[in-house]
Amino acid sequence: MATLVSRLTGFLRTVVLVATIGLSLVNSSYTVANTLPVSVYQLLLGGVLSSVVVPVLVRAAREDGDGGDGFARLLLSIGAVGLAAATTLATVAAPVLVPLYLSTGDRSDPELAVAFAYLLLPQIFGYGMGALLGAMLNTRGVFGPAAWAPVLNNVVVLAALAVYWLLPPAGAGDAGGIGTMQLLVLGLGTTAGVVAQAAVLVVALRRCAFRWRWRWTWDRRLSAFAGSAAWVLAYVLAGQVGLAVTNRVASAADEGAIAVYANAWLLLQVPYGVLGVSLLTVLMPRMSAAAAAGRLDRVVDDLAIGTRLCTITLLPVAVGFTAFGPALGVALFSWGRSGVEAATVLGETVAVSAFGLLPLAVVMLQLRVFYALDDARTPTLIMLVMTAFRVPAALLAPQVLSAERVVLGLAAVNAAAFGVGAVVGWAWLRVRLGPLHTRATLSVIVRTGVSAALALPAVLAVDRLLGAASTAVTAGRTLVIAAVVGTAVYLTLIWLLRVPFPRYRGSGPR
Repeated sequence: MATLVSRLTGFLRTVVLVATIGLSLVNSSYTVANTLPVSVYQLLLGGVLSSVVVPVLVRAAREDGDGGDGFARLLLSIGAVGLAAATTLATVAAPVLVPLYLSTGDRSDPELAVAFAYLLLPQIFGYGMGALLGAMLNTRGVFGPAAWAPVLNNVVVLAALAVYWLLPPAGAGDAGGIGTMQLLVLGLGTTAGVVAQAAVLVVALRRCAFRWRWRWTWDRRLSAFAGSAAWVLAYVLAGQVGLAVTNRVASAADEGAIAVYANAWLLLQVPYGVLGVSLLTVLMPRMSAAAAAGRLDRVVDDLAIGTRLCTITLLPVAVGFTAFGPALGVALFSWGRSGVEAATVLGETVAVSAFGLLPLAVVMLQLRVFYALDDARTPTLIMLVMTAFRVPAALLAPQVLSAERVVLGLAAVNAAAFGVGAVVGWAWLRVRLGPLHTRATLSVIVRTGVSAALALPAVLAVDRLLGAASTAVTAGRTLVIAAVVGTAVYLTLIWLLRVPFPRYRGSGPR
């Protein structure tokens, strides 16, 4: 429930943001600046914290007499100092960081993006501490607070957007089409949301009888941690290269392209966030404990269960997004200061990239398997393969597509990169772990795909009967009816085709 509410409020936040500032140059500048704290945090510490710290903490809990509390205090001490230093340096370097993700020219506004960046880069500390605290809660079998914390973040930002609507509109002399007070409310409000998200986890950890005291000593596990961290750093760097190239190509093509691309990607991640992330959060401690105990058969079982659950739940969503992407864009993003034309392009972007939804979930699951096996090297190599595909394809997009269609090509390239990663990852795990229940998994994928494809004509018939979805209201009506009909037909078909629904055994480490 927490994850569902979190994703729904996050989705509402995205919709309200677009209605507030549109899909224009202001949104693109804000999006680039708001990407920076996530990018810097991931590059410096985030990938390590989210992917390596859980297995290390699980092992500390098993090996140490204090249940791993001492090691956790050490990680918090080092993490807090490192994050504070990184936040300070990144904020000072905002004018240098922005051009890495934004092209110059009349279709972009680097000065506005830098102004936003000064207000948003302090989020790095909040993201880092939130990841550390959330990992410590998860290794203690406490998942609720970390799942509910993003809801508070979204509520804070929604409150800031409400204040934004009350402010007078930007004047003719305001640079970038946004006033100083509007800039401050949007920037500081977004940062306040991240800070609140981390602060609530401090309270939750105290309720678990954990007390944070500064600790400065050396632990032998830090050496192994550092070794894994180097590979995770390379993984994140490769991903950031792909993102930087994509953003620069998009900003050179159209002033609203970055906003369209980013919001389409966020919309595509809503079902993954509700279903896939919840699954990964629970599976990671289980797989780490099983790997630490040498039970690779259980790791394989969890991989198969996770893949099949993602297939049954996400594949029909991907088919629906492909069929109704434009209507989805109009229904959700044509309100306020946005418009039907820009919202339609956003929906088309979702439609052409929806085929990457299932590969995204599979890749994320596969990477967690490698991290559970204390292998941070292989995920980096997989990311390098994906980036080697993504970068040349992104650079080719402006050469073969018109300027207004470049964003569609970039979205399709990103989705295809996850398809490449899923195939490479599966082959690599087959070599590493042996048989992966591939035949049974493929059977689920094929039967689920057939069910979704057979349900599609019924859904398209609804679209034809209801007529063109030219407004947010008519598009929303079409989507609701089509979703009800499509879900009913799909569930009937997977029952008739006897698609086996995997049974998930428990939620904690075994």
